[in-house]
Amino acid sequence: MGIIRILDDHIANQIAAGEVVERPASVVKELVENAIDAQSRKIEVSIEEGGLEYIRVKDNGTGMDADDCEKAFQRHATSKIVHGRDLFQIRTLGFRGEALPSIAAVSKLELVTSDNKEGLGRKLVMEGGKLLSAEDTRAGQGTDMKIRGLFFNTPARLKYMKTVQTELGHVTDYMYRLALAKPDISFVLQHNGKTLLQTQGNGDLLQVIASIYGPSAARQMLKLEGDHPDYVLSGYTAVPEFTRASRSALTTIINGRYIRSFSLMQAIMRAYHTLLPVHRYPLSVLHVHMDPSLIDVNVHPAKLEVRFSKEQELLRFVEEQVKGMLQEQVLIPKPMKSGSVTTYMQNQIDFVPAPAPRVEEAGPKSEEDTDAKSIDSFIAGDEFTGDERRGQPEEGEETPSRTKMASRLPTSSTQTSGQSGSSYGQQRRKDEGTVNPEAVKKWLDSSSDSSTPSASTDASSTSSALPKFSKLYPIGQVKGTYILAQNEEGLYIIDQHAAHERIHYEYYVERFASPPSGSQELLLPITLELTALEADVVERHLAELEQIGVYLESFGKQTYKVTAYPHWLPDGEQKEWIEEMIQWVIDQDRKLDIGKLREKAAIMCSCKASIKANQKQTYAEMDVLLERLRACRTPYTCPHGRPIMVSFSNYDLEKMFKRVM
Repeated sequence: MGIIRILDDHIANQIAAGEVVERPASVVKELVENAIDAQSRKIEVSIEEGGLEYIRVKDNGTGMDADDCEKAFQRHATSKIVHGRDLFQIRTLGFRGEALPSIAAVSKLELVTSDNKEGLGRKLVMEGGKLLSAEDTRAGQGTDMKIRGLFFNTPARLKYMKTVQTELGHVTDYMYRLALAKPDISFVLQHNGKTLLQTQGNGDLLQVIASIYGPSAARQMLKLEGDHPDYVLSGYTAVPEFTRASRSALTTIINGRYIRSFSLMQAIMRAYHTLLPVHRYPLSVLHVHMDPSLIDVNVHPAKLEVRFSKEQELLRFVEEQVKGMLQEQVLIPKPMKSGSVTTYMQNQIDFVPAPAPRVEEAGPKSEEDTDAKSIDSFIAGDEFTGDERRGQPEEGEETPSRTKMASRLPTSSTQTSGQSGSSYGQQRRKDEGTVNPEAVKKWLDSSSDSSTPSASTDASSTSSALPKFSKLYPIGQVKGTYILAQNEEGLYIIDQHAAHERIHYEYYVERFASPPSGSQELLLPITLELTALEADVVERHLAELEQIGVYLESFGKQTYKVTAYPHWLPDGEQKEWIEEMIQWVIDQDRKLDIGKLREKAAIMCSCKASIKANQKQTYAEMDVLLERLRACRTPYTCPHGRPIMVSFSNYDLEKMFKRVM
């Protein structure tokens, strides 16, 4: 006698429930997706104790008639698949027909449904997959499903459920995703009588984002749109300064279906690139619409993972669209709001004026030069010396005109960076015109004469890119670390190290694109002693190291000598840089990618070659630094993702000092 037997429907349904119904959130997901497929415009979800005690999903969709409502609880009963070819044109969220029988098999279920507006409907009561009663009842059009005692007949499953808060978190998370996927549907979620989510269903995705993440998050979102022969992209993504600690706020939606796609998340992260700090992630809601034949949704029991026919093409398109949108924005963050901004600025900021530019003597000073010096002294708070005024004016002597001083500061909003800007800026440029340019260049290129871009090199490499903001005129420094600058739009605070890092980074990225031509051989090679394991890894990656201009030769069993490296490496930092790069290669080993290797090399060089904090700068040095920052392609963050500058608009300043209310 054979030993193979056919399982009865009850056991088969319980096994299927183990695949489909993992936790209360799975029940909510399946029922709400059924409601969406039934063309509902309003869906209400009520749960108790995280969904373990009670789940109710009520909608105003098409509903079911008496025959269909009983047939729907049979395995693989579906209204969405007729032919095998339909599997390649899935346009609904559900299609397998496993959800209802799987849910009914492990719960006590009550269904009330109606497919008409006449008030006539059908009521079913089931327990453990068995039909207890079926009768006509009064009901409005739509479906009302109540689930009690989930996993009551499978105590082993119930035993491994998490805490109420954990299960509630899974339910709310998926409801948030569905609301973001379907902004044209009104969703309501309640837990123990408390409303956790309520959307209007008016099709406004930004309003849904505000309902879930808050109005402040919605104000930080940038609209995203893009077209491709195979794809249509839409949605919102946050400005780089608004970040979160995990990837949980990255939502990817394909043809109205929320999916988990690590590759799409990575494409979004690559688009932000150096705009984000380490271990910080953006808030992003991405909708992609494509022909259903280009996607297979039948690869995961819960349909949360999909397979794309042209995945690499899709990833490139998403990355390019997000990156292009970010590059069009002026991403200078505003200052954080606080209860006492004015007090903070007065009491906490240690303002130190920049050293005066080293100006060569060029004959007697004009009245305009004297006025400019007076302005500098006025800003710095210094007393006048020599023949100039000292302290309060003497009797009969006029007080310096505050209006005359203010006239030298840029105030007109109609001035542009291409024009003269302001008499203050003109005077500053006039004063600095006599500064020895070699001294300024030497300061900026502090690592070596060839380690950083010269003014001409930088200009040629960025001439095609328009400046992202108007010209800035330096005022002074705070703690030798932050540059204060102004233009007609307001006040700016710039992190000098981060700014210099960005300038160097964009320079080194271009240099490392073709490093062999810039490598120089060494008369006295640098030797590196490694462990046997490290030497084995380095031996496998000699070709990759050569692609960033570092040439190694074996010099014994576990020793290598560096015979050449790029001549533009920061002076005095070459050996340390090479050691760090080799250690990074060893750490990456099998995951090593030449693009990431070049990126790492550029970041390390830019950090080592840049000016540091607590380093005083002259006006000329600050001016050149700001001009070169302006010419960068992405002058908003350093390579590590930290912001370079913050701005206070004229309105912000007036509001802080109560000039406007």
